[in-house]
Amino acid sequence: MTQPRILVTGATGKVGGAVVAQLHAMGVPVRALVRGESDFPEGVRAVRGDLGDPASLDTALEGVDSVFLVWPFLSAEGASEVIDAIGKHARRVVYLSSAGVGNEKEKEKPGEAITMFHTELERLIEASGLEWTALRPTGFASNTLGWAEEVRTTGAVRAPLARLARPLIHEADMAAVAVQALTTDALLGARPLLTGPELITQEQQVALIGEAIGRPVRFEEIALDEAAERMRAAGYPAELVAAVLPAQAEMIDNPEPVNGEVERITGAPARSFREWAVDHAADFR
Repeated sequence: MTQPRILVTGATGKVGGAVVAQLHAMGVPVRALVRGESDFPEGVRAVRGDLGDPASLDTALEGVDSVFLVWPFLSAEGASEVIDAIGKHARRVVYLSSAGVGNEKEKEKPGEAITMFHTELERLIEASGLEWTALRPTGFASNTLGWAEEVRTTGAVRAPLARLARPLIHEADMAAVAVQALTTDALLGARPLLTGPELITQEQQVALIGEAIGRPVRFEEIALDEAAERMRAAGYPAELVAAVLPAQAEMIDNPEPVNGEVERITGAPARSFREWAVDHAADFR
């Protein structure tokens, strides 16, 4: 059987980059959509294009069978045109969605703004006539890289909600599931909920980062108001700040589920946050 030709969007990010690396290691022809100069292994074709400009995608999509789609915006504006462009060339799209999508009971809860665009992207993709898979991961372990500068310079992380426990997922595990969806028919029409192997508090996450880098790192809890002000000062949109922190606070008493979908789909257990911290120790040193 001829191997599929795959275009990976978000190829310079953590998940997209891992998808590129895993496909390349398997010998699958892979293209990386980029907006500027980027380095990839020999044999990976980097092609210029921008999801914000659907007309720029034709060259990247030419001859492609499947697309791994990471949506980089906080609204679904322009998504219909991008999906139309994909549909002119490819037959399959694997979309990196969110665990927050699909639970009707959650609609009125904090955090709806975070998942609204994912919900719309899933709807557009399902209506497109393309073969599809929607991956719904819980929190990304790589989001803790936002603490890296503090860890390097102060040896402490100042953040809210020390007791917030989440089953954070390693980007390599999301990529491994994506590769299955891109290269086999096992996940056609599926919306797998993908989690890490255990609930782990933010305070524990910081301690494990300290273990990985070989020196103690403290967690210094701050109030939600201070955290919101820091997020706004860092340039996060007000609507995102207003959604994220209440949604996280809600998870203390109503944590996300933990499941074995990564192992069921890939045949390998989901990587722990301890493993993730070791893999990324250099980022925190």
